[in-house]
Amino acid sequence: MTGKYNDIINLPHHVSTKYPKMSMMERAAQFSPFAALTGHGDAIEETARVTMDRKELDEQAKEDIFQNLQRMLEGNVEGVITYFIPDPRKDGGRYATVTGYAANIDEVKNSLTMKDGTAITVADILECSLL
Repeated sequence: MTGKYNDIINLPHHVSTKYPKMSMMERAAQFSPFAALTGHGDAIEETARVTMDRKELDEQAKEDIFQNLQRMLEGNVEGVITYFIPDPRKDGGRYATVTGYAANIDEVKNSLTMKDGTAITVADILECSLL
């Protein structure tokens, strides 16, 4: 076989005496700042993040919630409240549950404050049960 690299094709691989050999991780890391799709992984992760739709309550469910909130406030009764938290970046949100005692209801802001400091918009409450 004759070719223009025949004179060097069988030479041993050069090993530097000045620099220590890099690990595969170090070699790969030196090219990471040149990633063509910076932020693409974050965008895919955000798109894949699942949110839930807000459930609409009928009048009877709203009345039951109101009565249980009144009992929590008047009788210092512990309750379990499930409420909707809107997602700041996309449509929908998630539901959270808090257990504790109600401190007060602000009728101007239409919000409930729990004794632990949790503030909940009354319109976002899905369920309220007493313990």
